[in-house]
Amino acid sequence: MGEIEDAIERADREAFTREPPKTLKGQIRYLLKQMGSTKAVAEEIGVTADSVNRYRRGARKHARADIAAKIDDAVRQRWQPQVRKRRQRQAATTGGITVETRARFGYTAPIGTTDDGRFRRLTVHLPPAYAQRLFDARDAGASEQQMRQVIADGFKEVYFQDSGARATGLSDVAINDIDYLELDF
Repeated sequence: MGEIEDAIERADREAFTREPPKTLKGQIRYLLKQMGSTKAVAEEIGVTADSVNRYRRGARKHARADIAAKIDDAVRQRWQPQVRKRRQRQAATTGGITVETRARFGYTAPIGTTDDGRFRRLTVHLPPAYAQRLFDARDAGASEQQMRQVIADGFKEVYFQDSGARATGLSDVAINDIDYLELDF
């Protein structure tokens, strides 16, 4: 996953109304319920089907650290899908999305102005249309660069051009290097 997809996932997890299962046995049972078969769970977490059955029965109480992390991640990715959808729908229709980042922004500007990219630390609330574009791009399997461009377009309109009040000659904004990126919706 890319930086933006990771940030969307982290923001989704903040909406959980209940905590996901914490025990290994509970996590495996949840994955089996979601994925339907021992084989599918085994392929997802990188172990054998026999190991999955041992975890399910409680014959093994603890998994190796790397496997435990994969199991926890697989559970959290599938946890409360309706809550995630509702929150994303709200962001895409009424709430918008807040992006906090420290990144290098490059842009194309008129002659006589500087277009040197530089690191900026920004926290910008983007309108619902940009949240919708971002979620649609992710659902369509867009690349990291395409999702960066959606956010860059939002920054161009809201931050750099102040919704048309300034920098009207600014044509392109690009996010080149991301130090960190957090989303909230």
